[in-house]
Amino acid sequence: MQKVQTNTHGKKSGRFLTWNRLLGVWVLLAVFAAGVLAGQSGLLPARQPYAARTGLPETLDYSEVDKVYKALKNNYDGKLSEAQILDGLKHGLAASTKDPYTEFFTAKEAEEFTKDLQGTLSGVGAKLELDQDGNIVVVAPLAGSPAKAAGLRAKDVIAAVDDKTTYGMTMTEAVLAIRGPKGTDVKLTVMRNKKQRLDITITRDVIHVPSVESKILDGNIGYMQVSQFSDNTDELAVKAARSFVDAGVTKVILDLRANPGGEVDSAVGLSGLWLKNGQVVVQQRRGKKTYSTDKVSGSVPLLRDMKTVVLLNGGSASASEIVALALRDQVQARIVGEKSYGKGVVQQLMSFGDGSSLKVTVGRWYSPNGTNIEKTGIKPDQEIKPSEEDIKNKNDVQLQAATAWLNKQ
Repeated sequence: MQKVQTNTHGKKSGRFLTWNRLLGVWVLLAVFAAGVLAGQSGLLPARQPYAARTGLPETLDYSEVDKVYKALKNNYDGKLSEAQILDGLKHGLAASTKDPYTEFFTAKEAEEFTKDLQGTLSGVGAKLELDQDGNIVVVAPLAGSPAKAAGLRAKDVIAAVDDKTTYGMTMTEAVLAIRGPKGTDVKLTVMRNKKQRLDITITRDVIHVPSVESKILDGNIGYMQVSQFSDNTDELAVKAARSFVDAGVTKVILDLRANPGGEVDSAVGLSGLWLKNGQVVVQQRRGKKTYSTDKVSGSVPLLRDMKTVVLLNGGSASASEIVALALRDQVQARIVGEKSYGKGVVQQLMSFGDGSSLKVTVGRWYSPNGTNIEKTGIKPDQEIKPSEEDIKNKNDVQLQAATAWLNKQ
């Protein structure tokens, strides 16, 4: 029988990550690649295997694989190493799932994957994911990044990098193609809205990811922007919340636009600024069985009694969607903006002795009220879509709508 875990998050017990393959990848690139990464005792958690649902035999018959190996060895016109062959087999095992969020990393790729979570990265500053059709899709350009400045947008499909097609590329291959030294240029050919083809040249830079920024708006409204969920996001959010309390703020805007996700522990910690200890933030299920429930613990709900608006858009994914639904379900926060990205799957990162790792989909996440938004996204309570003119003139109609609603409360 599958043991159900109840996780309470006061101090960090480890990294529970939401990836927008994203859970996505920061094309700086930080690899927030795919849904939710689960784990309670570190980035590479040790745990008992999940109850098997694949229907696969205990062991595989490798005789057919060996035939292909011998044919390749005896006929290929070029040099190959044993490591290349083995890595190729491992990549193929993960790819056979046809799940864009299940991926094998060599030791070098795993190192890059982990490194990209630290918040200082070199590249263009955009989060990518591989969709079900194998397209490299922009989840969100980071605020203040070269990608944002160059005009890259959420939902843009990257068709080519420096005139080399991305067709057939893995997420890691696309990331490595786009990433490069500071000051160098990369040309991205993108398809926008499935009909407009654009060439966008971006100058790479070192990206310092601002996890939390805050200020007080007119009308004594506290504004908190969270751009990703990293290991110190909840601590930074607590500092911002205390500044709101000290200033006598009674209304809050939580801006999760273009936030592609990150660590679930941080998302739970942020939710604890509104939710009481013991309240559910997110549930994780395999099939119909709930195997893990994350609850607030050890937090002080500094903002619980404040009217709250959460801002979302098409670049809001994974952990940001977890927080938005938890606040709407538990404290009736209002959601304003555009439909979110729709990442409702859970991954676990498993490490091997040679430094390689497997990121594998192990389930789906659900809100406190039992909502899963995989591929559907969160529909806002008030839908506000900026026009091309608004975008060009940096007229933030979504923030204006949130402020107007709060001023009426």
